[in-house]
Amino acid sequence: MGRYLIRRLLQFIPVFLGATFLIFALVFMIPGDPIRALSGERPMPPSVVHELRARYHLDDPLPKQYLIYMENIFRGNFGETFQGRPVSDIMKQRLPVTVRLALYAFIFETIIGVLAGVLAGLRREGFMDTLVLISTIVVISIPIFVLGFIAQIVLGLKIHLFPIAGIRQGFYSYILPALVLGSVSLAYVARLTRTSLVENLRADYVRTATAKGLSRARVVGVHTLRNSLIPVVTFLGVDLGALMGGAIITETIFNLPGIGRAVYQAVMNQEGPVVVGIVTFLVVVYMTSNLLVDLLYAVLDPRIRYE
Repeated sequence: MGRYLIRRLLQFIPVFLGATFLIFALVFMIPGDPIRALSGERPMPPSVVHELRARYHLDDPLPKQYLIYMENIFRGNFGETFQGRPVSDIMKQRLPVTVRLALYAFIFETIIGVLAGVLAGLRREGFMDTLVLISTIVVISIPIFVLGFIAQIVLGLKIHLFPIAGIRQGFYSYILPALVLGSVSLAYVARLTRTSLVENLRADYVRTATAKGLSRARVVGVHTLRNSLIPVVTFLGVDLGALMGGAIITETIFNLPGIGRAVYQAVMNQEGPVVVGIVTFLVVVYMTSNLLVDLLYAVLDPRIRYE
């Protein structure tokens, strides 16, 4: 287990460097001059432009810019905006909103998705199974921004059940965005749980447990569901990072001041350091969640060993 953990942590290094270099190159190779965008309609004096370009290393070759950026990252410095504000300050201010949103969406998709998948799997080809299959296909087929607008109109403006924008009402303000953000993932969790459960119910060890006289609840809850959750846990682990990245659309629709909306505003204003800093943080979240998922495999299935 210890050797496996060390090997996985060492694998983080090339993955982190490759992913961040790709992000860095894509952001800073976008056509346009951020200094000119910063000055707007009133051009800056050439001396100021020269000073800013030198300060942000904009005239240096891309590999040199990346090395300077990585050196600052390992010192805990995510850089600063072209207006002089540290990116870490923006992340500290915006991150709690996105973490709450992603956490509520994650809880929502996990509980409802697994429950719906179990009910559908136990009643295969019944009413519940058909309802889950059809409803999940409908949710998966609709783009997330369309789901967001439908939820705002129906649940916010027509029924007045939830606020449609902002976070002024605390936890209550997060419910509708979290439902929208987690809806597509919920559909996948339900279908994965259902398929895996149906497959495991046909396994020999389940027939053996049933033949030994164990109750239906024990056969399903202890012997079948535990193995059926392995692909679901894999998906949920990857999805935790995807939820934070996918919050860009949801936070924009519901006007939530999280890092997703910060990325959107940074792209519109050509604030490359903000985009790279936040996406670099999300890369670390992705890698960490994947490692935790791999370690959870042995908890769910004792047959799995790490060598």
